[in-house]
Amino acid sequence: MGLTLAQAAHEAGCDATLLLGTVEAQLIQAAAAYARVVSFVTVEDLQKKLTRLFPEHDVLVMAAAVGDFRLEHVSNHKLSRAAGPIQLTLVPTQDVLAEVTANKRRDQLVVSFAVEESSLTDAEAKARQELAAKCADFVVVNTPAAMNSPKSLACILSADQVLLPWAVRPKEALAAAIIRLLCNAAGPK
Repeated sequence: MGLTLAQAAHEAGCDATLLLGTVEAQLIQAAAAYARVVSFVTVEDLQKKLTRLFPEHDVLVMAAAVGDFRLEHVSNHKLSRAAGPIQLTLVPTQDVLAEVTANKRRDQLVVSFAVEESSLTDAEAKARQELAAKCADFVVVNTPAAMNSPKSLACILSADQVLLPWAVRPKEALAAAIIRLLCNAAGPK
């Protein structure tokens, strides 16, 4: 979704910076044609880069969560099968978006994404709570079926209204709708 959004922004005449996790080299090369690409590996790495980059941008679209959990302990050596079973403990990661947007400027716009499995009405209610907690202006609510799929059942919400109703759309169409929404919200410059 992030790649598709960066391409849609470029097609709309906007400059885009795309923060990409570990993806194939060919995707990075392709993205470099329409966006400034900044790579990251860990949640902490993303946090640092977003904290540095967000103040110089007008818009932040957080199209994906890096991960809600991380390993509590990371081994510095190879674990052998011969040692038998191991137990892994996962701990929650920090909320990167909430931390980065806590000091956003009045002229900055933020779009968050929320993946929800509940009924559409419950998903909207939960997403609006997240919208406020993350200092976002808009939230794209979609279902887990959107992951690794060319389509997404999604809607776009503001704090008090549905801006784009629920429908299954190709991700290119959803990205274009998000960019149009941001261009309209930003107004002329």
